[in-house]
Amino acid sequence: MEANTRGTGRLPAAFLTPGSSSFMDFLSDHAPEQLPGNRPLPPVQGAVQAPHGTTIVGVTFPGGVVLAGDRRATMGNMIAQRDIEKVFPADEYSAVGIAGTAGLAVEMVKLFQLELEHFEKVEGAQLSLEGKANRLSTMIRSNLGMAMQGLAVVPLFAGFDTVRARGRIFSYDVTGGRSEEHAFAAVGSGSVFARGSLKKLHRPDLTEEQAATVVVQALFDAADDDSATGGSDMARRIYPVVAVITEDGYRRLPEQEVAEVARAVHDGRLQLPNGPQAPVL
Repeated sequence: MEANTRGTGRLPAAFLTPGSSSFMDFLSDHAPEQLPGNRPLPPVQGAVQAPHGTTIVGVTFPGGVVLAGDRRATMGNMIAQRDIEKVFPADEYSAVGIAGTAGLAVEMVKLFQLELEHFEKVEGAQLSLEGKANRLSTMIRSNLGMAMQGLAVVPLFAGFDTVRARGRIFSYDVTGGRSEEHAFAAVGSGSVFARGSLKKLHRPDLTEEQAATVVVQALFDAADDDSATGGSDMARRIYPVVAVITEDGYRRLPEQEVAEVARAVHDGRLQLPNGPQAPVL
């Protein structure tokens, strides 16, 4: 289905027909072959080798939520890319961090962004944060066929709930199952180590600056024990992507600001290689 750019210059009738405010429903009705989950899969044997994104972490603080991701993509035991982007704005008040098959994940994020934009244009209002989380769940479920062949996409979704006036985090499994995480969350190959770090460092009274430091510390711990997670690359000046979502909307921290946090964490690790120590009691 393509727009008619010749002749009268009018759009095809499908674009002018009233219908659902969901762009995915629109594609399902008029061009179902364009949906990723409807594409025919070639027969394969064994695992499919494709670049995979790894660790994403998120923490809440009284003013909102911070979402961060490392920059490494792996393919088997090889580093496929050192500076991949894994954290994207979904709309003005939410963001998505991707873990899993990188190509499919980026495509899913772009479709999700379009889905939210389409809804807002048709309805004249934004979806609630719960509604956004549910839409993403549906999109993940549509990728189940790919996931069964090893091409899974498991994002972390975070945003500022303008109704409840607080930051919230949602995690998913490969079937689209959705869970709300309280205080902090981590997904990806290094998530076990990152979550352990977050459990020790998170406090309910964190400031935005402290929350940013906590996620960088967690990614440092994940990289320390998981070969697929890339920590701050001081030599190449490649640092994690850190995004903050508050009542003022989505904001990606400038690279220089993240670099200062990363250097402070690195300097601290020279004295305490295992990171900050939590009190026993």
